[in-house]
Amino acid sequence: MARVDVSRYQSFSEITERLDDIVAQVRDKDVSLERSLDLFDEAIALGSKAVSLVDATDFSPEEEARLAQAPSEEGEAEPEGEAGQGEPAGQGDADASGK
Repeated sequence: MARVDVSRYQSFSEITERLDDIVAQVRDKDVSLERSLDLFDEAIALGSKAVSLVDATDFSPEEEARLAQAPSEEGEAEPEGEAGQGEPAGQGDADASGK
């Protein structure tokens, strides 16, 4: 795997725009597997750069307060019925194994 050069993307919006373009290309059924894998490698490199940009961002105290108050995607409760179609999350595995 050759190292992908993502140095031309300097802002988060440039990175997300390129990632959207990559998704569109990969969804095209005429794209070869080799090209799809190259695009995947580029997407991974872009994702790493985006994480670095976010980590390096200095937020104002007001922005930090808003971020702290915003519910995280991981911490949000799922609406009833979505976790296991009526079962509590995690219960389906125990039933399937016979325990």
